[in-house]
Amino acid sequence: MTSLLAERRGASLRDSADGLRRDLQLVAEMIPPGSRVLDIGCGDGALLAFLWRHKDVDGRGIELSQGGVNACVSRGLSVIQGDADRDLDAYPKGAFDLVVLSQTLQATREPRRVVENLVRIARRAIVSFPNFGFWRIRLRLLAKGRMPVSGLLPHAWYDTPNIHLCTIRDFVALCAEIGAKVEHGLALDQRGQSFSLDPQGTLANLLAEQAIFVLRGSEPS
Repeated sequence: MTSLLAERRGASLRDSADGLRRDLQLVAEMIPPGSRVLDIGCGDGALLAFLWRHKDVDGRGIELSQGGVNACVSRGLSVIQGDADRDLDAYPKGAFDLVVLSQTLQATREPRRVVENLVRIARRAIVSFPNFGFWRIRLRLLAKGRMPVSGLLPHAWYDTPNIHLCTIRDFVALCAEIGAKVEHGLALDQRGQSFSLDPQGTLANLLAEQAIFVLRGSEPS
């Protein structure tokens, strides 16, 4: 498994094939051809469409917004309107080879339960999120005493959809707590460039603006 990254609903970087953002291209590189994939919070379906065209995946999607669902359906994708907090319980163990949760975990009400479901319903889960431990965020909090706004966290505190922000260390600790094995990880800047750092280490928690982790779940019985 090589690289992948985050930043689904924010930002504007589009420097990859077929107009796919760099972070989603990295995710796509990690998905073997012909895989059964569930993209949770799939937005307008850009990743699923790419995987369908280039990797012949059996792709499904869940998207909360009606506009996103409509965009996916217009692409001919199999996407339902749903909520990661409520709807993952209905999927059986090992239903997919891979699930993708890109820049969505921080917007869920029960992130622990969501991650537990990810590694239950798929052999592997790809999870990306903004790192609230990034040094500039720490500095802004220290210097101004106000919730920071950045390219990856563009909303003011009173209208943000992000209700459970975490650091890289927080996420790694959660994985250990629930018994999810971190198989691979990347620490990245806002543009998706990776650092030559241990993604689970202290420096990554300080220097990375976002992270992507591949988790290994249970094999289907």
